[in-house]
Amino acid sequence: MRLGVLDVGSNTVHLLVVDAHPGARPLPAHSHKADLRLAQLLDDRGAIGADGVERLIGVVRGALEAAEDKGVEELLPFATSAVREATNADEVLARVKDETGVELRVLSGAEEARLTFLAVRRWFGWSAGKLLVLDIGGGSLEIAFGIDEEPDAAASLPLGAGRLTSAWLPGDPADPADVKALRRHVRAQIARTVGEFSRFGAPDHVVATSKTFKQLARLAGAARSADGLYVQRELKRSALEDWVPRLAAMTTAERGELPGVSEGRAGQLLAGALVAEGAMDLFGVETLEICPWALREGVILRQLDHLPGA
Repeated sequence: MRLGVLDVGSNTVHLLVVDAHPGARPLPAHSHKADLRLAQLLDDRGAIGADGVERLIGVVRGALEAAEDKGVEELLPFATSAVREATNADEVLARVKDETGVELRVLSGAEEARLTFLAVRRWFGWSAGKLLVLDIGGGSLEIAFGIDEEPDAAASLPLGAGRLTSAWLPGDPADPADVKALRRHVRAQIARTVGEFSRFGAPDHVVATSKTFKQLARLAGAARSADGLYVQRELKRSALEDWVPRLAAMTTAERGELPGVSEGRAGQLLAGALVAEGAMDLFGVETLEICPWALREGVILRQLDHLPGA
C-alpha cells in the first residue's frame, strides 16, 4: 500500500510517501518539504502567532495535494515539539483540522525517542546489540537506549538546534561569550540524564539520526547523500571537536557554503554541533554511525506492525 507520513516538525513540514507492506522495508516514492520553522514563530507567550498558523494551514494543504497526486491511500499526520510546547497548541490543532481536515497527532518527546529507536533497530538489526540512539531536531534532543525494539530508557531534552539558536545565539557570527554560555547550558542539561542510561551498561553500537548529525558527518569527511543510503557514514568526536570552534567563528552565510550544509540549516548548525559534541563527550562516545532512517520511518513501521495479518 502507499502510505504518506506528514511530519510537522520544528523546522520543516515534510511529507514522505512510501510503498510499504508488512515484512518489507518501506520504499520511498516521493518527498515533499516546506521550510516553516515553527519553533522560531513563537511569540513572547510561547504561542504560535496568527501568521504562523495561517502559514501552517497553507503548508498542510499543499502536502495534502501532493499526497493525493501521488496516490496516497493512508496519511499518518503528526506534530513534534514546536506544536507540542506551544501554549496555544489546542487552538492550532483545531484550526488545522477545521481548515484542512487533517487531525495532527502530537507525539510526546518520549514517543519520538521510542519511534526513532524502532527505526534504527530495524535498520541495523539484532546483530547491532545494545543501541544508544541520538537525534537532534529543531526543538529537542532525543536519546534512547536498549537491546530490543522498545528502548529500556528514552528521554527528550529541550536542546533542539533551532530552539537554542533563537534563544542563545543572536549574533552573526556568534558572540564567543554566548557560545560559551550555550555550551555550559547544553552540557548541564545532558549531564542530568546520563545516569538514567549508564545503569544499563555500555552500548554495543552508537547511532545518530537527523539532518544536523548528517551535516556534521559530511563536514568531517563522510560520503555525500548522493552516494546512496547504504554507504556507511560515521562521525568521530575528535573531528567534531575540531569543527566546533571553526563553525563558531563563521557567519551563517559562510557556513552555508560548506559541503553538505543547506542554506536553510546553516544558521542553527553551530548550536547543533554544540549539542552533538556535548552528547558524545558526556556519554563517552568516540565514534557514532549515521542512520538514514529516523522518526518518520519509525511511524511507518509501527503502523505496518498494526495492520491485519502483520
